[in-house]
This record gives sequence, structure tokens and C-alpha cells, in this order.
Amino acid sequence: MAPVEEQPGTVLERFRDYLRLLARLQLDERLRGKLDPSDLVQQTLLRAYQGLEQFRGRSSAEMAAWLRQILANTLANAVRDLARAKRDLALERSLETSLADSSARLEAWLIADQSSPSQRAERNEQLLQLSQGIAALPDDQREVLLLRHIQGWPLPDIARHLGRTRPAVASLLRRGLKQLREHLQGQDHA
Repeated sequence: MAPVEEQPGTVLERFRDYLRLLARLQLDERLRGKLDPSDLVQQTLLRAYQGLEQFRGRSSAEMAAWLRQILANTLANAVRDLARAKRDLALERSLETSLADSSARLEAWLIADQSSPSQRAERNEQLLQLSQGIAALPDDQREVLLLRHIQGWPLPDIARHLGRTRPAVASLLRRGLKQLREHLQGQDHA
């Protein structure tokens, strides 16, 4: 990954799919009709770009953590604005924790027991590629894949939630994983 100092707009843009995935995972279903994860991410990236001089990190992992914090604040503000309630710092901390947890679950998918700086950089690059691959999936495949592998739902619960049969959900999951693998393998050869 290019150092953060080189092209800030380009570096921030690389995190768009990752942030959209996190926003989607954290946005309560009851709010999805009122808040769009893409809009939240756009606001997050705008705030990040405007406050880029405040960023003191050097690595993509530090950039991801900083962006998660901005996303958590953006989401908390949007929820607060919807509820027209006073600022709830506990909600913001809870959202920051949830976003970090979601990110950790994504990283676990990539076998996160690597410790050298070059291995961490590679893992961060893989996380961004994974986020892009998930974003490229058709909606129904992405939903099933996230519920199963990120949120840990069993197939019968996913089927019930989506109003589909268990074999239909299993087929969506299989096709989604196949397409995701193909995307990731294509990235390895690019």
C-alpha cells in the first residue's frame, strides 16, 4: 500500500468499500430505510479528508482505525439526529467498539496471526481487497455471506430471516464464496 503521505484522496478512497461494509454491519435494520451506509461513508471520507492534517499515523492499520472512529462518530450523529436526542457518548463508544469488532471479524477471516510490519501491511491490503470483493457481490449473496461468516448466523436462521429455503440460502452462500474467491485470486494475479 502506498504511504499515507503520497496521495491522501487516493489513500482514503481505498477504504470506501471497507467502511461501507462496516457501516452496513453496524446499521440496525430498522434504520436502513432512513440511513444509507453509502451516505454515511461519504460523510466519513469527507470529514477524514477535511481533517487529514490531524491524522498522526503512518500505517494503513492506523488509517483504518482512525477512519473507523470517524465512521462511528458519523453513525452516532446520524442516529442521534434521527432520534433528536442529546449526544450519547456511551452510544459513540459502543459504536466504535462494534466497528472495531466487525473489523476484527473481517481480519480473522484472513488468518490474523501475523506479526511483522510487512505481514501486517499485507494483511491490511488483503482486508481492503476482501471488502472490495464483498462489495462487488450481488446483494442477496453479500447478505447471506455477511450473515453467515461475519455475524455467525446458522443457515436456518438466515433462511428464516430472508424468507428463503435453506437450500436456496446454501446455494447463495456457495455462489457468493465462489465469486469472492475468484475476485481475490484475480487480485493476486493483477
